[in-house]
Amino acid sequence: MKKLNISRKAGTSFYYRLSIATLLIILMLLVSSCGLRYENKTKGLEKAKVTLGNLSAVISATGVVEPYNRIEIKAPVAGRIEEVLVDEGDRVKKGDILAWMSSSDRAALLDAARAKGANELRYWESVYKPAPIVAPIDGFIIDRNVLSGQSVAVTDAVLVEADKLIVKAQIDETDLGSIRLGQRVNIVLDAYPENPVSGKVDKIAYESQLISNVNIYYVDVIPDRVPDFFRSGMSATANFMLNERQNVLILPSKAVKKQNGTSYVFIRGKGGKIEALQIKTGMESSDSIEIISGISKEAEVIIPTSQILKETIQR
Repeated sequence: MKKLNISRKAGTSFYYRLSIATLLIILMLLVSSCGLRYENKTKGLEKAKVTLGNLSAVISATGVVEPYNRIEIKAPVAGRIEEVLVDEGDRVKKGDILAWMSSSDRAALLDAARAKGANELRYWESVYKPAPIVAPIDGFIIDRNVLSGQSVAVTDAVLVEADKLIVKAQIDETDLGSIRLGQRVNIVLDAYPENPVSGKVDKIAYESQLISNVNIYYVDVIPDRVPDFFRSGMSATANFMLNERQNVLILPSKAVKKQNGTSYVFIRGKGGKIEALQIKTGMESSDSIEIISGISKEAEVIIPTSQILKETIQR
């Protein structure tokens, strides 16, 4: 019997130790589950880092590449084009001969002489000279409308010349107060978005145009240089520079939320829990915002969802 009592005590001690171990395992699982719940809560959320960079505040407007001065070059008399000496894209100077033409009388006479033989034709070609068509300004040819041998009237535009290409931007009247002469502009062509061109405001229209029930003012932007890929009629976006800050801390605008005049970012706190952190912001652009204080460079923040907002700053 005494031996049996010892066995029962040993069994009781075993079950006691087993119960304690089980409780510890359950407690560990609960803690782990709690941490996992917070971890899963932030898993898959979009994140952003505070970086050092330049920030620009701009007004963006649509525009079109156009000649600053566009001149249609017409024939001085009705007749026939004998030879065209230039092509589209060629640069010319004022007074350069662009084409030769015969008046209607000369063309008829040469045709009659040609029928009589080469000697007769050479004689009348030397006696009755063709008329030149000359460049009226320094510039380049943007359109060629005729071929050699083509008949033209005095109303026909034989060639079209431009002095230089600019961007004519459309500015809403609500933004006009922020536009000034000489203002810096960043030009981005739809066809070449990877090759922006800098320029400046040259002229602001005094009269508006009603487009889609909105008062629009045309603003001429002259590029600092005109690249070879510029073509008249191309669509462009003109970004008018309002302010610029260099070497400042910036975050994407979507990473910062504002409520009652206070700005917040969201970070992963202890145990993976998301916490709202109050910060001070500065200048804003269309997609970025300056961070003045409250968070350091390289810090990682979480792009908040509506649920995060509800559980933090909105509660």
